[in-house]
Amino acid sequence: MTTISSTSSSSTATSTSTTQSTTDATKSAAQALFTSLQTGSGIDLSALVPSLVQAQFAARTAALKAKADTLTTQISAASTVMSSITDFASSLATLAKGGTLATQATSSNAAVLSVTTQPGAKLSGLSKSITVNALATAQTSVTSSSYDPSESMGTGTLSIKVGSNDAVNVTFDDGTSPTIDQIASKINAANTGVTASVITNADGKAFLSFTGKTGSANSFTITATEGQTAGLSKFNVGSGSSTQTTSTAGNAKLTVDGVSIERTSNTVNDLVAGVNITLNAVSTNAVALTGTRPTEALTSIVSSFVSTFNDNITALNKELDPVTGDLRSDVATRTLAQSLGRLTTMKIVPGDGSAPGPQTLADLGVGTNKDGTLKVDATRLSQVMSQYPDAVEKMFQSSGDNLIGLSAQLNSIQMAATSSIYGLGATSQRLTKAQSDNSLAQSDLTDDQNATQDRMTAQFSAMNARVSSYKSIQSFMDQQVKMWTKSS
Repeated sequence: MTTISSTSSSSTATSTSTTQSTTDATKSAAQALFTSLQTGSGIDLSALVPSLVQAQFAARTAALKAKADTLTTQISAASTVMSSITDFASSLATLAKGGTLATQATSSNAAVLSVTTQPGAKLSGLSKSITVNALATAQTSVTSSSYDPSESMGTGTLSIKVGSNDAVNVTFDDGTSPTIDQIASKINAANTGVTASVITNADGKAFLSFTGKTGSANSFTITATEGQTAGLSKFNVGSGSSTQTTSTAGNAKLTVDGVSIERTSNTVNDLVAGVNITLNAVSTNAVALTGTRPTEALTSIVSSFVSTFNDNITALNKELDPVTGDLRSDVATRTLAQSLGRLTTMKIVPGDGSAPGPQTLADLGVGTNKDGTLKVDATRLSQVMSQYPDAVEKMFQSSGDNLIGLSAQLNSIQMAATSSIYGLGATSQRLTKAQSDNSLAQSDLTDDQNATQDRMTAQFSAMNARVSSYKSIQSFMDQQVKMWTKSS
């Protein structure tokens, strides 16, 4: 755990620095004052008054500027720490949720069936034998004849019935004279479960094709009721119609571990929990569906975690240095360092602790150095992963409620650290408010300085006028005395 020293020495250093700055400013102002006094030739008010004002306000000006510089540095440091811990937690969460740290479903023949693993899936020990006997198909029917795209297709109603669902009527009012494109557009807008599309041949003539959804329950019929303008019957689909059915609706047929099953789609998500299966082709041989454990990825993530952790704790130690640290007196920064220091011994997975296998990072061979950085015992890590692979995987796996695993613990630390109520978010707000107050104080001080300069200029100008008057009288009297003396 990172050790945080007392901040008394830092207060002394800050006080000494501010005092020295103030003293230097005062000396500079006094020197300017002495220089402006031109003995024997009168007083240069343009130099004297600004020098006197600078001398009077030098200490306060220097103190406010020093405080502004310190606040700017502290705000930047707090922002950097928050950004670093947020990036750390976010990166680990992305890896955990992405599934690369968990056992992945693997197909022995992706050309027959391909698989993807859902985040959070528990696939340890997965082993299935799957034979694809038939793919799911959709009914496709197309008009036997082609038509001119601008030709009227007739009026009336097309009744579309899909499987055991109620028929849906699509009406073409008398007098509208719809074209084949308009017929297709209105059928699609009705959302019957049948999609109509216009296919144009090389001669520019158009066929109308109807396609349903996959699965035997989605076969369909279309029955026309003619209106005042005949013609809709050419789109009848079913027994005795003039359209051609080029594909019938059928279910996918599989044999899974010797059991025959059917699905309405070639995308199967309910066969193995956490695995999406896509059926691509019929197979004569069984395809093995197994789980591949990410041993290499888990070993790599431990090393990467330790490396990133060390970068963060080293930066925190620098900010918390009792003499030079910009955030040495900030409670939120110190709390963050202490929370990270406890992470190696923090229980990551739930349970009463009696179950065999690792439950903390320390159990994996992750130790703590004197400066708070971490180290990895590679031999210990290899042994634990070999002996308790499921437990190790669970430590780095994401849970649906984000309460289990290393990512959840780090996310909890990050949220506390960046809290705007008691974390670095609150620190940043406090420092920003202090910076705003300091800017206002500097503005007020400038106003006071300008007012003082105006007042002193007026006072010295009046005094200078009196002195000039006195000198004029003195010169007159001196002339009179000389005249009297000469007369005598």
